[in-house]
Amino acid sequence: MALSSISKRRFLAAFFYVVLFSHVCSGFYLPGSYMHTYSTGGEIYAKVNSLTSIETELPFGYYSLPYCKPSGGIKKSAENLGELLMGDQIDNSPYRFRMNKNESLYLCTTHPLNKHEVKLLKQRTRDLYQVNMILDNLPAMRFANQNGVKIQWTGFPIGYAPPNSNDDYIINHLKFRVLIHEYEGAGLEIIGTGEEDMGVISEADKKKASGYEIVGFVVVPCSIKYDPEKMIKLHMYDNTTSVNCPQELDKSQIIREQERISFTYEVEFVKSNIRWPSRWDAYLKMEGSRVHWFSILNSLMVIFFLAGIVFVIFLRTVRRDLTRYEELDKEAQAQMNEELSGWKLVVGDVFREPNHSNLLCVMVGDGVQITGMAVVTIVFAALGFMSPASRGMLLTGMIILYLFLGIAAGYVGVRLWKTIKGTSEGWRSVSWSIACFFPGIVFLIFTVLNFILWGSNSTGALPISLYFVLLSLWFCISVPLTLLGGFLGTKAEDIQYPVRTNQIPREIPARKYPSWLLVLGAGTLPFGTLFIELFFILSSIWLGRFYYVFGFLLVVLLLLVIVCAEVSVVLTYMHLCVEDWMWWWKAFYASGSVALYVFLYSINYLVFDLQSLSGPVSATLYLGYSLVMAVAIMLSTGTIGFLTSFYFVHYLFSSVKMD
Repeated sequence: MALSSISKRRFLAAFFYVVLFSHVCSGFYLPGSYMHTYSTGGEIYAKVNSLTSIETELPFGYYSLPYCKPSGGIKKSAENLGELLMGDQIDNSPYRFRMNKNESLYLCTTHPLNKHEVKLLKQRTRDLYQVNMILDNLPAMRFANQNGVKIQWTGFPIGYAPPNSNDDYIINHLKFRVLIHEYEGAGLEIIGTGEEDMGVISEADKKKASGYEIVGFVVVPCSIKYDPEKMIKLHMYDNTTSVNCPQELDKSQIIREQERISFTYEVEFVKSNIRWPSRWDAYLKMEGSRVHWFSILNSLMVIFFLAGIVFVIFLRTVRRDLTRYEELDKEAQAQMNEELSGWKLVVGDVFREPNHSNLLCVMVGDGVQITGMAVVTIVFAALGFMSPASRGMLLTGMIILYLFLGIAAGYVGVRLWKTIKGTSEGWRSVSWSIACFFPGIVFLIFTVLNFILWGSNSTGALPISLYFVLLSLWFCISVPLTLLGGFLGTKAEDIQYPVRTNQIPREIPARKYPSWLLVLGAGTLPFGTLFIELFFILSSIWLGRFYYVFGFLLVVLLLLVIVCAEVSVVLTYMHLCVEDWMWWWKAFYASGSVALYVFLYSINYLVFDLQSLSGPVSATLYLGYSLVMAVAIMLSTGTIGFLTSFYFVHYLFSSVKMD
């Protein structure tokens, strides 16, 4: 009783301290960036990202066009690996805001446009390029009416070309509306990934902090024709009169040679009830959310129903065969083997070494690495650790995970090699092949695409220095870990086959139709779980939309794993029943063939949904990236199906009595 009383007191004391600590300690917000509060009149400068277009998918630097430059010169923001790979180039801009002060300001007037600048402006305008501006880590948002429907976009166009006209007009006046929330807090600390030049509110600094938070950034673009002789007399940030966006073309700024363009902007601060942690909600509203929900749920129900039927039928069939086989004595089993056909007749060949076993081990190892990277990344993203406010964080996290999961790839690949060969001899060659196979394919494709981007002078082209960084990361992290994993694989316990392999291979009976036809057809079922989410992913990548429903993606991924495993097992069983003991590669491609349908769907998406994508360069980039995605999906899904089939076959034949 005394011990019980003491334990209760300790528990109550611990509970009291936890509650007290939760009240005293500062709260925090994990995803995103530091919250920054601004006092009235505090200066804030907007930043500009690369110019992008859904027609070409070739990003270009903001200052590749004759825009106004900052008085202190152009300064690039620090970028992470993911931002560099995505072609982001974030620079400072001359657009200055003073907190809670509505202003209408003049920026600059360009020199007379030359022929090259006019041609470039017209080309970028016709290709629907967008200016991507950022304020306090929030992208500029604009609203447009399309067929009576209000649509939100990030960024604003460089200019516009009226229908049935050869003239182009530039956007040279921006009307900004900055939503702000008045902040008053005590002892609140905001932590996160951080942004350049952003401070932190902490209890140590102020017992009570106050100011304004930026919770929204909306822009209305206009084209206004100014008198350059009057405007050139002004200095940067001089006040100008507020103007309305003209509807008449003769009052808009045309793009032509020897024209001098004046740039102005006005800003209005509007108080809002939106709080800082919720400010990204407006960007993450997906179009067609109702369709998204019902389509995913419908897909889940159908796939679970089909998978359940297949699993029940399969389970009953195998159990019946095993039960009948086990109930017979040895003489009856021998007689049964002579009279019956089926999977029991390939008992002496089922574990015979497959063709190109080295390549199979390499592809399975790389598949483990890719699958692990995908699962961990999506889980972290679903938990909220991959905020869109942290640009490039998703891609950076995927690369880091892939590098460190080399140890798992080496272990699985070499252990499979050791199982097939019966010896660990040659494991170093297998490990090196695992480390080089998929990265080599990606490197080859990206190098070809990078030459295309270099030829187009796009910011999406990787500099040589970044190539060396990626190669160094691969050689210094992934390769050693893959070799370490291979070494651990040689020390792992052997997977013993439950049956002996005959010296002479059994002849496989002729079939009416090729077995590969069934293997290719099997990929349709996994594709049925994937194609709806694939549409939203492709739209987010190629149409510039935010994708942040990682919870759905996690469910779809888990469902895909289950279906790939079941499809591969069922097909393996079907092949064994017709005395086809060459099941290894067929088990891999039964589920891996989904990649073929993914690539065909990507082509379908290019033809019917990306009709605005113009030019062979853009189509080549799209197909190149789609090919990388298809290869990764093939290795991942094929590995899931193969490993499941391997353990199924091992379990199936370990249940058979042998002399």
